[in-house]
Parts: sequence; C-alpha cells; structure tokens
Amino acid sequence: QVQLVESGGGSVQAGDSLRLSCVASGRTFSGYSMGWLRQAPGKEREFVASITWSAWSGGSPVYADSVKGRFTISRDNTKNTLYLQMNSLLPEDTAVYYCAADSTFVTTTQHDYRGQGTQVTVSS
Repeated sequence: QVQLVESGGGSVQAGDSLRLSCVASGRTFSGYSMGWLRQAPGKEREFVASITWSAWSGGSPVYADSVKGRFTISRDNTKNTLYLQMNSLLPEDTAVYYCAADSTFVTTTQHDYRGQGTQVTVSS
C-alpha cells in the first residue's frame, strides 16, 4: 500500500522557520515528481512547490510566487523522503500542508498520491 506521511508541522510565530518532511513508502518513487500543496480554512487547495526526479541531481524545483525566496523544496531519493524548508513564515502561510506525488507533474488537481497532511499555524 502506497503511503505518503507528512511531519514537521506546528505552531510558530511570524518570521520563524519550519521544516516539513514526507516519507513515501509502498513503492519506489523513482521517476515521480513530488510536491507540496496546501489548503487554508475556507480556501481552495493551492500549489506550493514541486520537484522533478533526477538520477544525477536533486531535481528541478518549481515554486508558487507566494513562497518563492522563502521556501525550499528538496528530496532525498535514497530515503524516499521529500522536504520543505519554510523560512520567514507569514500568517498567510497557515494551512494544512499535503505531500503529493505524480508520474508527470504535481498540480492541485493532478497527483497520483497524496498524504493526510500536517498543520502549520503561523501567528502574528
């Protein structure tokens, strides 16, 4: 059974940092793009960042404009783990963050797998 399990969420102050992790199990994700989505209360799910798979480098990242320069996505293929380093957090970053994987590209509506999510709350 394929599982994506997120961890690392929590409650922090504006300006703080958090590092989310997502451990994938049940299959190899070689060749899969992986990414992070988020959903705030009363809002639609939105794309945060994604990263392609590469056998030789860390993969190519893509970021939403709202997090560019503050968040960094990375993956460790040897550990089947995806990360999201979040710096300079803002109250508007408050949301449930989901890990997702897709054989092509991760978007809000296209992903083969998605985790249960981890809550991030940023207070001002």
